[in-house]
Amino acid sequence: MHRENLPMTPAAPGWTAVCAVDDIPPLGARRVARPQGMPVAVFRTADDRVFALLDRCPHKGGPLSQGIVHGDAVACPLHNWTIALVDGNARAPDEGCTPAFACRVHDGQVWLDAQELATKALDLPAPVAGPCRQQASCA
Repeated sequence: MHRENLPMTPAAPGWTAVCAVDDIPPLGARRVARPQGMPVAVFRTADDRVFALLDRCPHKGGPLSQGIVHGDAVACPLHNWTIALVDGNARAPDEGCTPAFACRVHDGQVWLDAQELATKALDLPAPVAGPCRQQASCA
């Protein structure tokens, strides 16, 4: 999260208001849909810090928004990988990263960088549920 005390108005250039901080449960998340690409998960820690990550675990694509927030990380609900909220990096011994999004809080509102929402991580494939069929993409 980037909690900045910069002057912002409801129409702050380059930033999009996505929800109120109070709309995110403590130690929980809220999903933000995008016109293209996978949703972004906005997380709230016990001490009211706010972070934003692509709602996709780097391991098998699990929905991080459904994970458990602890400290400054979230545990993926599928395989319990721990992902750092500040940068999206998996914690050792796991390896990988999910994209992080610039985030600001001002006057109780959560703001995300509009350019990142429109362009970041659009090329990542959405996870596919169900059994793997004998295809090269299931490796």
